[in-house]
Amino acid sequence: QAQLVESGGGLVQPGGSLRLSCAASGFNFRDYTMRWYRQAPGKEREFVASITNILHTTNYADSVKGRFTISRDNTKSTGSLDMNQLKPEDTAVYFCNAAQGGAPEVWGQGTQVTVSS
Repeated sequence: QAQLVESGGGLVQPGGSLRLSCAASGFNFRDYTMRWYRQAPGKEREFVASITNILHTTNYADSVKGRFTISRDNTKSTGSLDMNQLKPEDTAVYFCNAAQGGAPEVWGQGTQVTVSS
């Protein structure tokens, strides 16, 4: 069964850093583009960052550009999101996603990130 499991969320002060991890199993992770999304209370889920499967081409939402870095290790079927200079508005549940053409998307269960003093 295709599965993504996120970890690394928590409480951090404004200006701090966190690293989220995403572990894939049950499918060929190396064939999928990986994305991170987030959903704040009362808001719709929004795109955060993406990385393609082979060339590792990255793309970021304007709100996180220059502060967040997405990466992946196809040999370990894992992905990461390094978050720096965190702001209270980054508070949300962060979800890992894997997608490939017409195949069903795979979603993780989410990990909570709270930025507060």
